[in-house]
Amino acid sequence: MGAYACWGLFPIYWKFLEATPAQILLCHRVVWSCVVLLLVLAATGQLKDLRRSLLQPKMLGVYAIAAVLIAANWLTFVWAVNNKYIVETSLGYFINPLLNVVVGYLFFSERMRKMQWVALTIAAAGVGYLTWSYGTVPWIALILASTFGLYGVVKKLAPLNALLGLSLETLVLLLPAAIYLGIAANVYKQPIGSATVNGWILLAGTGVVTTIPLVLFAAAAQRIPLVLVGLFQYIAPSLQFLIGVLVYQEPFTAERQLGFSVVWIALFLFAAENLYYQRAKRKPNHSAMSSS
Repeated sequence: MGAYACWGLFPIYWKFLEATPAQILLCHRVVWSCVVLLLVLAATGQLKDLRRSLLQPKMLGVYAIAAVLIAANWLTFVWAVNNKYIVETSLGYFINPLLNVVVGYLFFSERMRKMQWVALTIAAAGVGYLTWSYGTVPWIALILASTFGLYGVVKKLAPLNALLGLSLETLVLLLPAAIYLGIAANVYKQPIGSATVNGWILLAGTGVVTTIPLVLFAAAAQRIPLVLVGLFQYIAPSLQFLIGVLVYQEPFTAERQLGFSVVWIALFLFAAENLYYQRAKRKPNHSAMSSS
């Protein structure tokens, strides 16, 4: 719950930095996340594992793809938050679990159950209606959902744990981020930092706010059933949605209410079916144990 609450409250943090362009924020996030993650790896004795991974071209290639996907996700999210599209970012993370089912079906030959098809069809109808009511495709939501969904595919194939994996990804992005900051400062004379101490603290803090929920999530995933992890994932987009509407007064018209409601119905069916399926799967084990 702590991990998803952190991710759900992210928009408030980025709003404090809205004067800084999204691409500069992305570079700072990469640089400071790299610093924090290396410190965590040093404290947990995993720096040797990271060094070994850097010397394996195949592994480096896998995590380079993951790095590009997560960078696109981060950039889109920060840009959207600071351009008053928080509600649409929440839509992206609401439809992400449904997209994960499609990704599993396409890439890993995972079977989709009947109710999952129903939920997916209803969600697609909701997104279609929102596209019609917006007059344009909700591209922010679709980019966030698709990049994170594909990022999940790469991470499923990748062998490293969450901390090592993200450390390797940020190291891959570190050089491009540093080069961009150098060009922005020296060629385009663009400010790449902050004029105040508080601003620099917030920029440095982007590494901390990236790492803390990851550590919480990694610890939780080892301790609780995956079905609970799946249900908790709706905390983040729910908080983002409430922050967008209630805190920053983003418009939420009747048309948007209808489209979001259709997506929420799909999510309710999806979560309820998943809960029922997981319980049914455990029943034979219990009965077998009691009979023995």
